[in-house]
Amino acid sequence: MAIRTRIFLVYLLLVGGGAWYLIAWAMNSVRPRYLESMEESLVDSANLFASTVEADAITDGLIKPDALRRLFDPAYHRSLNARIYSLSKTDIDLRIYVTDTTGRVIYDSNHGVDEGKDYSQWRDVRLTLAGEYGARGSRAEVNNDASLVIHVAAPIHAEGRIIGSLTLGKPTRYINELVAVSRRRIFWAGLVGGILVVFTGFAFSVWLTTPIERLTAYARAVRDGKPATLPRLAGREVTTLQTAFDEMRDALEGKKYVERYTQTLTHEIKAPLSAIRGAAELLEEQTMPPDQRAKFLANIQRESVRIQQLIDKLLQLSALEARKGLGPTEPVELSALARTVIDSLAGTLHARRLTLDLRAPTPITLQGERFLLHQALANLLQNAAEFSPIGATVVVTLTKHAHQAVIEIEDNGPGLPDYAQAKVFERFYSLPRPDTGAKGTGLGLSFVREIAHLHHGEITLENRPERGCKATLILPA
Repeated sequence: MAIRTRIFLVYLLLVGGGAWYLIAWAMNSVRPRYLESMEESLVDSANLFASTVEADAITDGLIKPDALRRLFDPAYHRSLNARIYSLSKTDIDLRIYVTDTTGRVIYDSNHGVDEGKDYSQWRDVRLTLAGEYGARGSRAEVNNDASLVIHVAAPIHAEGRIIGSLTLGKPTRYINELVAVSRRRIFWAGLVGGILVVFTGFAFSVWLTTPIERLTAYARAVRDGKPATLPRLAGREVTTLQTAFDEMRDALEGKKYVERYTQTLTHEIKAPLSAIRGAAELLEEQTMPPDQRAKFLANIQRESVRIQQLIDKLLQLSALEARKGLGPTEPVELSALARTVIDSLAGTLHARRLTLDLRAPTPITLQGERFLLHQALANLLQNAAEFSPIGATVVVTLTKHAHQAVIEIEDNGPGLPDYAQAKVFERFYSLPRPDTGAKGTGLGLSFVREIAHLHHGEITLENRPERGCKATLILPA
C-alpha cells in the first residue's frame, strides 16, 4: 500500500472517526436538549398559573372549580395561526389539571374528562403535595416515544399551606418536528463537512508525500545518469533530507566516477599501448627494411594520436558530467548554428565527397550554451559523415513541434546492428567504420547525450526504414 494511501486512511480514521462521533452525539443530544428546555419553560408557566389560581380562584381556603373554568376555558377557544420557523401552530395543546390536597382532580382543561379521578399516585402530584418538585413524562401510546407528554406541577398555597397542585402537560408533538428538522440540518452539515474532511485529507496526504515523490524522481534521475536539480521543498526536516540526498549523490558519483573511468580508460588504452610497444620492439631490429620501419612508425604515430584523442575527449566528457546545470546561456538560432558547424566540417565532407542538405523551413531560436550546442551538432554530423558511403548525402532537418526544437540528421550508412542499439550511448562503445574498419573513441554520443540532458532535452538514434541511421536531438525551444 502506498504511503499516501496509508496517510489518507489514518487521517480518515482519526479525523473522520472523530467528526462522525461528534455528529452522532449531536444528533442524539438534540431531543434531550429540547425536552430540557421545554421542561424549564413549563416550570415557569406552572408557577405563574398557580399564582393566578391563588389570586382568583380560592375562597375560604378552598379552590373553586367554577372559578378555574372562568380563568382557563376561554383560552382554549382562541384561534391561533403562529409560524415558528419551520413549525405551524394553530391550537393550544397545553393541558391544565388541578387537584385538591388529596390528589383528586377538580379541574381538567381536556373537557373535564378526568375530573374526579385520583391522581395522588402520579409523581407530579404526589411530590408537589409533599412540598417537593414534581414532574413526570408519560407516553400517551405505549412504546411510542413520539407520544411522550411532559408534566410539570406547581403547588397552590392558601393561608401558608399547600391546598392543591396545578399541573401543566405539554405533548412533544411539535418538539418532535423541531427535532427532526434539527437532525436533518446536522446531517447535511455533517455530510458537507465529511466531504470537506475527505478532500482535506487527500490534500494533506498529497502535501506530505509530494516531497518524497520529488526526491524519488531526483534519485531516479541520478540513477539514470540524467542531470537532476535538487527540488525545492519546505520544512526543516525535508531540507535536511534534501541536503543528505545531495551529499549522498556527490559521494556516490565521485566514487563510481573514479572506478568507472579508471576501468574503462585502462581497457581502452591497453590496445593502443600494446600496439605501440610491439612496434617499438620490432623497430629495435637493425635489419628491418626501411618500408617496414616506416609502417611501424606510422602505427606508433596513429596509436599515439588515438590515445591523445581518447584522453582529450574523456577530459571534456568528465568536465561536462561534473556540471549540475548550464552556465551562461543566450538565444541561439539553429539554422545559423548548423551552417557554422557545416563550415567547420567542410574538409571532412569534401574528402568523402559528401553532400549536406540543410532543411530549415522556419527560423528556430532556443536558449542554451552556444559552445555546447555547437559541439553536440558537430559530433552528430561527424558521426553521420564517417558512417556514410563515399559520395552520399547527409540530410539535416530543423523543425519545431509545440515548444520543442527537433534536429534530425539522416545518413545512408549501414545502420545499427541489433546488438548495438541498446549500447550506442555507452561510454567507449564504438562500431567499426564501414570503409576502414577503424573504431572511434566511443565518447562522441555520450558527449551529445550529456549536452542534451543539460539542456533538458533528449537524443535518440534509430535505423531508417530504407537505409542508414537517423539521429534525433530534441531540445526545449
